[in-house]
Amino acid sequence: QVQLVESGGGLVQAGGSLRLSCAASGLNFNYYAMAWFRQNPGKAREFVAIIRSDGGTAYADSVKGRLAISRDNAKNTVYLQMNSLKPEDTAVYYCAARPYTGGPYQQDYNNWGQGTQVTVSS
Repeated sequence: QVQLVESGGGLVQAGGSLRLSCAASGLNFNYYAMAWFRQNPGKAREFVAIIRSDGGTAYADSVKGRLAISRDNAKNTVYLQMNSLKPEDTAVYYCAARPYTGGPYQQDYNNWGQGTQVTVSS
């Protein structure tokens, strides 16, 4: 059974930094694409970033240059380094996984974590 557990969320001032982690189990991590999505109440879940099994990355335009996704295959963990945070980055951040590759569409992913709250104060 695939399990994804996010951590690292919290409250930070605008301009600050956070690093989110997502620990994966129950899957062959090396062969999975790992993605981050975020969601606010009453709004659709939106794509943030993805790192594919070959290490290739892609980002939403709104976070390019500020957020960076990485993975440690030895630890079965994916990270989201968040710098220069803005109040509009406030959301619940979710980790998602699917084999090999993926894109920005949440319906393509069938493995999700429980989410971690990120709040950026102005």
